[in-house]
Parts: sequence; C-alpha cells; structure tokens
Amino acid sequence: MAKRPKKTRKDVVQNALATIEKATGEKLSKIEEPPEEPDTRNPAAVALGRKGGLKGGKARAAKLSAKRRSEIARKAVKARWNRRKSN
Repeated sequence: MAKRPKKTRKDVVQNALATIEKATGEKLSKIEEPPEEPDTRNPAAVALGRKGGLKGGKARAAKLSAKRRSEIARKAVKARWNRRKSN
C-alpha cells in the first residue's frame, strides 16, 4: 500500500500563504519542505503484491454465481441507502 503524505496542521496565516502561493505559482515562504523519504520496499515483493491485486477482483467475480453477485449488490445498495438516510 502506498504511503500517504504526512499532513501537518497549519494555522490561519500558513493556510493563507499556501493559498496565495498556489494561486500565483510563486514560492513566497522561506520554509523548506522536508525531503521525500526514499522507497525502501523490496521491488520484487511490490511487483508480486501488485500482480495478485490486479487479478484478485476479476478472479473472484468469475467464481461467483449470478445469484450470489446479485445478493452482494443488493446488500451494498441497502448499506448505501441506510447511510444516506442517516446523514
């Protein structure tokens, strides 16, 4: 799984500065961003995990019967509907 970038909390002034920098395309602050951490994962393990992940959903869908797929879809719709009603 890819690492998410660390989110740091900013105060109002830092948010305003970041917005201005984004809008103008200029870097106004003198604060340096921390360097990105190098990827230390084993490339062979990453490739193997990705390979399995790419075919997992399709293989599972091929094994399911039409009736079972319908049951799963119906359950998902009910969950979405209930979540929507509670908001």
